[in-house]
Amino acid sequence: MERMSNIHEFLSKIEVFKDLPVQSLQLIDKRIRKIPFNKGEKIMSEFEIARGVFFVHSGIVKLTKQDDHGNELIVCMKNKGDIFAEACLFNYGESTYPATGTMVKEGEVYFLQTDDLEQEISLNPELAVQMIRYMSTSLRDMTTIMRDIALLDVYTKTVRTIERLAEKFGANHCNQMYIEIPLTVHEFSTLIGTTRESVSRVFSKLRKDGLIDIKGKQIIITDWCKFCSVYQKKI
Repeated sequence: MERMSNIHEFLSKIEVFKDLPVQSLQLIDKRIRKIPFNKGEKIMSEFEIARGVFFVHSGIVKLTKQDDHGNELIVCMKNKGDIFAEACLFNYGESTYPATGTMVKEGEVYFLQTDDLEQEISLNPELAVQMIRYMSTSLRDMTTIMRDIALLDVYTKTVRTIERLAEKFGANHCNQMYIEIPLTVHEFSTLIGTTRESVSRVFSKLRKDGLIDIKGKQIIITDWCKFCSVYQKKI
């Protein structure tokens, strides 16, 4: 009974499940599986056959793509309540995952087999509509990010990416925003599609201007209101 209340509470906070009737939540509860992962542990690989969809219960997950030379590009970051690998839904025949998922911060994810979720979607029109809306929003967000990467200068897309990370992963303490994901400068550079040296120069300028501070792998926006005004000017 305690497990059921916990899973129901978690599912009710996920956009695609929040309006589901109790009966549907109970069916998903029976089929879904919670899996713990350590920091740095791989959840799924873009080279393996897709078997299901994942939901972040705790921790942070990074999704990456790899080129022919083994170089890694960070596609996006996921935190509590986020879905990933949903692109493998409704694919006939065997297909691989759209990206590799790795745990950046120790936590747990829920795993639901594709067949089980597709069956529930076919029986529940509300869930089908919610899933379409979620995937549509995700596609629009990704399109915006790809546009920024392709068209903006390094300074502007760095500022925009910091703002996005702050909105998603930030903790605001007295107008200082702590972005609570451990990213190296190199990892950040792959996130915006540029070189480590270019990002380092922008970070140096932002620090000189009193907008950010770097402590280890943590980015701190020293004055959130001031930073937002700079971001708004760049839109």
